[in-house]
Amino acid sequence: MNDETIITGPLYAGRKKVYPQATHGTFRSIKWALLVFTLGVYYLLPFVRWDRGPNLPNQAVLIDMPHRRFYFFFIELWPQEVYYFTGLLILAAMTLFLMNAVAGRIWCGYLCWQTVWTDLFYAVERWVEGDRRDRIMKDKKGWTLPHIREVATKHFLWLMIAWWTGGAWVLYFNDAPTLVWQLLTFKAPAIAYTWIAILTFTTYVFAGHLREQTCIYICPWPRIQAAMTDEWALNVAYERDRGEPRMSVKKAAHARDKGEKVGDCIDCQQCIAVCPTGVDIRKGSQLGCIQCGLCIDACDNVMKEIGRPPHLIYYDNDINVERRANGLAPVYRPIRPRTLIYPAMIALVGSVMLYQLTTRSNLGVNVLHDRNPLAVTTADGGVRNGYTVRLLNKQPNDRKIDLSVDGAPGLKLDIVGEGTGSSVTVGPDQTLELRVLVSAPLGTVPAKAVPVTFTAQDNPGAAKVTKASASDHFFPE
Repeated sequence: MNDETIITGPLYAGRKKVYPQATHGTFRSIKWALLVFTLGVYYLLPFVRWDRGPNLPNQAVLIDMPHRRFYFFFIELWPQEVYYFTGLLILAAMTLFLMNAVAGRIWCGYLCWQTVWTDLFYAVERWVEGDRRDRIMKDKKGWTLPHIREVATKHFLWLMIAWWTGGAWVLYFNDAPTLVWQLLTFKAPAIAYTWIAILTFTTYVFAGHLREQTCIYICPWPRIQAAMTDEWALNVAYERDRGEPRMSVKKAAHARDKGEKVGDCIDCQQCIAVCPTGVDIRKGSQLGCIQCGLCIDACDNVMKEIGRPPHLIYYDNDINVERRANGLAPVYRPIRPRTLIYPAMIALVGSVMLYQLTTRSNLGVNVLHDRNPLAVTTADGGVRNGYTVRLLNKQPNDRKIDLSVDGAPGLKLDIVGEGTGSSVTVGPDQTLELRVLVSAPLGTVPAKAVPVTFTAQDNPGAAKVTKASASDHFFPE
């Protein structure tokens, strides 16, 4: 008879509620500064004005869906310029990779929107219900009337923050002051209320309830980051060789009197208490650690109180963790191939985007040659080719466009429906499709197909002229 092991109880441990404790120090101050800056930009940027001239919106950052435009201060992007957004995604990815190469999950700890909004929600929770110990005691006592009042107040404030988060988002899609007034008077489009409701719900759920679970179980970046990092990247680490063996201050004093080895860690567990994900950094790098540095501040405060050197927990690389265990001096390599390649790629993509942005034209032309027939013989013995030409006016005003063709001697261009003229007016922010005939008189017909260039010119004869061109071929009979 084979022995059988009977497993009783759940296979997985239940979720333990995390009660992050407030702390102060260098990294907490950095997080507060970044929180104020990032949220200030998000909430206030729609109200910043930028004068672009007549017939153009004066909101600095605006996604103008009706006119298919994206405005960012002096930059204006059109739908056909989707490659700029591709470039921005590449820049964002390379920046994230660079941050990972330098200091691990520093993005997660300081700049990720989940971290920023959760930090804000934690601040509201502490303000209303008290710090870690107060919240634990109130939860143990159960639902008393004062506790119910505090919890209701907290959730109301959370919903207000979430509501304004959703409200600020829709302001990027319309003139902010106008839309705010429409929202307050219930005259805004239904789509605005719909998106505010969606983003209110998601912000409230993710920042108020899911919290650290988002970082551990939902976000894919921790797993991607773990595969991309190396042993030289700085991560929050516990100096085990200095901290062990752990013991209280009183026991440490007795141990020193006996000549025994004593570590600096007094096992106060303040590093765990302040961690937003409840990680014990003394157990080494873990998936739940978002590298926020709050445990560093908490530990440094304790070390200061007991008169021991700071930085028992600090940003360090895996190489030094091993070197210190072997009694060797720490070494750092901030400059290495990956910290050079990523900035080089950022500079390259950024330069290409900047060049394209500064050299682009707000006038476009496209040419398509008739497929059948390729050429027609005219009554005077010449040859005529037919083309479909599309002119694109990317400005908010009417523009007179002169169309010309060159590439072979004697070519003559006529726009069908415009008599014998070669000029048309294109409306603001419009595309105009034209039927164009190009003729070569007898004696100037090329012996074989030759490339020709169509040039669209804005304001012919003016001091400032905008040109755009497109090429095709002229075919003989």
